[in-house]
Amino acid sequence: QKIIFSGIQPTGSLHLGNYLGAISHWVSLQDAGYDKLFYSIVDLHAITLPQDPQVLKQGIRDMTCALLACGIDPDRASLFVQSDVSQHSELAWLLGCITPYSLLATMTQFKEKSKGDKVNLGLYSYPVLMTSDILLYKATHVPVGEDQTQHLELAVKLARLFNNRFCGQRQQKEEEGQEKEEEGQEVAYFPEPAPQIDNERGVRRVMSLKDGTKKMSKSDPSDLSRVNLTDTADQIRKKVRKAKTDLTDGITYCPQSRPDLANLLHIFSALSACSVESLLADYSTAEKSVFKAGLVEVLVEHITPIGQEINRLSSDVGYVDSVLQRGADEATNVAAANMAEIRALVGLGS
Repeated sequence: QKIIFSGIQPTGSLHLGNYLGAISHWVSLQDAGYDKLFYSIVDLHAITLPQDPQVLKQGIRDMTCALLACGIDPDRASLFVQSDVSQHSELAWLLGCITPYSLLATMTQFKEKSKGDKVNLGLYSYPVLMTSDILLYKATHVPVGEDQTQHLELAVKLARLFNNRFCGQRQQKEEEGQEKEEEGQEVAYFPEPAPQIDNERGVRRVMSLKDGTKKMSKSDPSDLSRVNLTDTADQIRKKVRKAKTDLTDGITYCPQSRPDLANLLHIFSALSACSVESLLADYSTAEKSVFKAGLVEVLVEHITPIGQEINRLSSDVGYVDSVLQRGADEATNVAAANMAEIRALVGLGS
């Protein structure tokens, strides 16, 4: 079976970078022929940094509404909250007990986030929880961004480590009437997950509207740096009008010397399904105001319907609850069955 797992933290509102960098990919994977898709709102990852409980709880609901509004379909993908499936934490503990210290010590994001006095164990060990998220469903493919490849590499290493330690001499149980595998043949329990890379879209990383060398982020103090999925047409228009470009005449594509303009071209291309080359043919001699007006048009066309649907879903509490309950039930059915097999392999239980 081909199985997808991916997760997103419920902190802050979704913006254009999240949409083009991950969520639109999640949506397209629903039509890509996978047998199962598990999309999780990973609240356990969120609490590696201090969170206000009420803000976190609201963030989970807001994220659910945003994902549904973007096109995640509960009939084609299981959408659930990570902490509603207890097996994530259980498997994380088991994997943590076989994870060498040296593997975690080299994780880049821990080095970046641990620059301070209040560093907790969760911040250090959360890559193991991330591996647990993936392996619990025997995911074969994981959509990853540029900053997550190291975490997927860890998942592959831990899957291999588990398989070598607990499955080396395991005989695979076959259905009645089928021939058993030869005694002693190696049988891996966890598949080694592969990155699922979207090669169709024109942009994987959307940069700040105020600085084309920095990633668009919900943590940026300036709201003008990003287009939020809940922005109105007027807000989008204002942000694009104020988006940084440069003093050079004309519209050209030079990511090194003109990063701000290159970022706007990437966004325009991804939303309009026109290549950068095609856009340059249309706008190379145009004033920047004309180019930005065209960008505003496609942004408003794509983003404002999502914002309207987010607002509608936010008031439909019953439906949102039912989606998360259904997703948790579907995920738990798979997770509980797999976890029972994992416990048996490790030798746990009475």
